This record gives sequence, structure tokens and C-alpha cells, in this order.
Amino acid sequence: MNKFENLLALSPLVYIIHHAEEHIIFNFREWREKYFLDNNFLSTEEMLMRLIGVFLIIFFIHLVTKNRPSALIALFFLMGSQVVNVIFHTFFSFYYNEFSPGTITAILLYLPLNYFIIKAAFNEGFLKDKMEVILIFSLGCTTFTLFEIFGPFVLAISTLFCAFYYVYSAYIMKAR
Repeated sequence: MNKFENLLALSPLVYIIHHAEEHIIFNFREWREKYFLDNNFLSTEEMLMRLIGVFLIIFFIHLVTKNRPSALIALFFLMGSQVVNVIFHTFFSFYYNEFSPGTITAILLYLPLNYFIIKAAFNEGFLKDKMEVILIFSLGCTTFTLFEIFGPFVLAISTLFCAFYYVYSAYIMKAR
């Protein structure tokens, strides 16, 4: 396995550690319901399992194909589920002047891991320039925001769009 793949393999582990901070050590759902709509009918454990499950599918596809479209989808998923999560926890901790459960692991684990993943993606040719990172981050931010507004069905829609993007990029564009 190359460095990009090794770093991607750590993502499910940091999901679990982050979840432990949010829901075992602290009570993120209680904090969230004080400030935001409760539009997520899924239990926190089910949400964790869905995030890890979808990411593992993306990861295994990348392990098999080792191509740029699968790497970009993995980066998009991590931007939307981990990197933007850092901003969410940090910003709203200050905004509401109350600690948001999840901030510690978001800053100490999500941020450095994703920095190294992005760096490896550049080194291994999966990312070509900084504009791609900005675009993927913007798409991840939009997806995260839509998830916060509309709930879990956004995960299903974004996963479907990723599948369409992959087929289009890896097969249709390649055939041209």
C-alpha cells in the first residue's frame, strides 16, 4: 500500500475516536439540540456505522482501482465528514461560547490526518493543484451544510452522485 492508502485506512479509526468524544465522554446530541434543529432521526451509532460503511466502500474501490476518480471521491467524503466537522465544532464552540463535544478530536485528529492525506494525494498525483482542494472542500462544505439542514438523506444523495461521477470519470471520459 502507498502512503495515501495507508493514511486513508486511518480515517475509520478517527471516526470511532471522535464518536467516543461526542457521545461516550460528552453528549453532543444534547448540545446540538440546544442550538440546531433535530433533523437527524438516526441514532448516533447508526450514523457512525453509515459513515464508516460508505467510506470503507470508497476506500476498497480505491484499493482496487488506484485511480484519480476514486481518490477524489475519498477526498470529497473526508472533506465533508471530517474537515468541515473541525470548522463546525470550533466555530460553534466560540459562537455559542460553549464547548461543542467533538472539538478536541476534530482538531487533534481530523485536522492533522487530513492534512497528511491531502499532502500524500499531491505527492502521488491524485491532486494536481490547490484549486482542486478548494473545489473539493467547497463541495464537502456544501454537502455538510445540506446534511445539517435536511438530515441523513443528503448522505444517500451525495453517495449516488459520487457513483455517477466515478462511472463518468473512470469509464465514459476514458473511452473518449
